[in-house]
Amino acid sequence: MDRITLPERPDWRAKAAELGFTFADMHGEPYWDETSAYAFSLEEIEGRVEDPCTELHAMCREAVGKVLADEALMERMGLPRLRWEFIRDSWEAGEPEVYGRFDLAYDGKGPAKLLEYNADTPTSLYESASFQWLWYEDQLAARVLPEGSDQFNRLHEALVERFAEIFPADTDLHFAAMSGAPEDYATVETMAWAAREAGMGAHYTDLEKIGISEDGQFTDADDRVIGTLFKLYPWEDLFADEFSAHLASAQCRFIEPPWKALVSNKAILPVLWQMFPGHPNLLPSFFADDTKGLADAAHLMLAGHVTKPIFSREGASVTITTQGRVLERATNREYDRHPMIVQAYAPLPVMGGFRPVIGAWVVGETCVGLGVREDRALITQDLSRFKPHFIEG
Repeated sequence: MDRITLPERPDWRAKAAELGFTFADMHGEPYWDETSAYAFSLEEIEGRVEDPCTELHAMCREAVGKVLADEALMERMGLPRLRWEFIRDSWEAGEPEVYGRFDLAYDGKGPAKLLEYNADTPTSLYESASFQWLWYEDQLAARVLPEGSDQFNRLHEALVERFAEIFPADTDLHFAAMSGAPEDYATVETMAWAAREAGMGAHYTDLEKIGISEDGQFTDADDRVIGTLFKLYPWEDLFADEFSAHLASAQCRFIEPPWKALVSNKAILPVLWQMFPGHPNLLPSFFADDTKGLADAAHLMLAGHVTKPIFSREGASVTITTQGRVLERATNREYDRHPMIVQAYAPLPVMGGFRPVIGAWVVGETCVGLGVREDRALITQDLSRFKPHFIEG
């Protein structure tokens, strides 16, 4: 892996505006940044990202079965007991997953290490699937990238195939996100675009406009019944919403399925470490309540570790500690109320003054692409930059 300085496309901002990529700059800072790109070898992509992440997803699926069979572990997931049966029914019915994103620490030398799995509501999908592919095609045509280069990116094609695999042709799907959030809208529109190519009907509705019919079914802003809903809204938040009382009876199929509430939950990380101790792609992880009673956890507390809430977004409420000293503490503490886990600290490599995190995308049960975000800070947060990548020829 290398970070290579490259010339920007002279017209990329015009293309971004034409395509509706309205958040290429956010809060006065660049979000999309093509002044450099990350280069990988094919061996790295296949052996360090693609195959390990496909295996990690299979391990997560195995962990779901373990958690559902253990009431004590279900308690540690922090989800309301009233929704446990709804989650279990989803898993036992074999409701298929569509997508997710593993966040990995990778320095180009050792194995990639799993930081967390955004398995329910991952964003940066549009940038990963579409805009960085356009960058690759343009830069290849301009001979900025060497002949024979490639990009690890089957995201769009894989999503089309996945929708066609799990839904009959002409199925009507609804896609919902909070209004006024351009990044969220880009994610749901990218999903809807793939669904349309797969022969589905795709309808957008603002999350806050979803209602309940007299028959107890979910309806969109035009009072159409929602039979299948892709909701860019975390399961743990939906379970706390008054609408959750209708989830089991609304005759609505959800993307992602309810069992993904266990996988997207950072409490899955200590479960994975219990099940697969020493796995090369896992970091030692423990429930914070256990760190005083376990020798390995106690050692971790003295060495470098990261404290994370089981529910959080964009690095909020994360603290990095080494040798008893706080290295960095997220200023956004809105998730401090949740139970915590402790994970071994895997320092991100420093390249060009930035620290990259690899986002490896899974569609269905297979890793199909990646995106890179980088930040000057130790904790990757909401103002991190998205960087394109390519595979060297």
